[in-house]
Amino acid sequence: MKLKCLACEALARLVYLYAAHSPHIVDIELFQLGWHNDPSDLRARLQARIDAVGHDEYDAIVMAYGLCGQATAGLVARDTPIVIPRAHDCITLFLGSRERYTAESTAHPGTYWYVQDYIERNPKPGTTLSLGSGTGDEIGELYAEYVKKYGQDNADYLIEVMGAWQQHYDRAVYIDLGVGDGAGVETQTRETAARRGWTFERMPGDPALIRQLLQGDWNNDFVILSPGKQIVMSYDQEVLNSG
Repeated sequence: MKLKCLACEALARLVYLYAAHSPHIVDIELFQLGWHNDPSDLRARLQARIDAVGHDEYDAIVMAYGLCGQATAGLVARDTPIVIPRAHDCITLFLGSRERYTAESTAHPGTYWYVQDYIERNPKPGTTLSLGSGTGDEIGELYAEYVKKYGQDNADYLIEVMGAWQQHYDRAVYIDLGVGDGAGVETQTRETAARRGWTFERMPGDPALIRQLLQGDWNNDFVILSPGKQIVMSYDQEVLNSG
């Protein structure tokens, strides 16, 4: 098959690695980090790229995305089928399954996740961004504003005095995907955890969903949209469906 892969920059290393090992021809297009903060904008960008794929140009468009704040809900397949993992967000893709994501979210809801590509490709260097968190965007934006106005040390102090970090978070996890040298990001994660009084954990990632996506091994962990169908949000463990 010939596949067009639309992927978030946070998954850059994984998609390039497994595209290289895929038995299929895979063309990759990366989308900038941070666009998921405005789901309607990201949805419009993704739909524009889907619409631009010519008739019979590819056998399928594979998306290295999850629901991602409902950014992918409503996307419509035109002439080419779309394949997307049943995933809440990129954390599901890094952990390898919905089940593992649910278990971690239930046991440790106050977790700040760190992954090499996400940190290295941060469009706002010097700030700490929330990865796959439903509560961290507002704090991340406030922290970024304070860094810009007062510098990082003062921003750390202000946020900690306000108690915003402690209110939502108590654990920092570095997900080791075994691709590239992530020692610097792991060190940053440890230092942040120590500074904020969080527990640090180094957790092995599982690239199974990305590997399957790019190898064409599409089981029930994936939604396959035929032309004319759209991605719809499912309010259960399925996460996404075809509608």
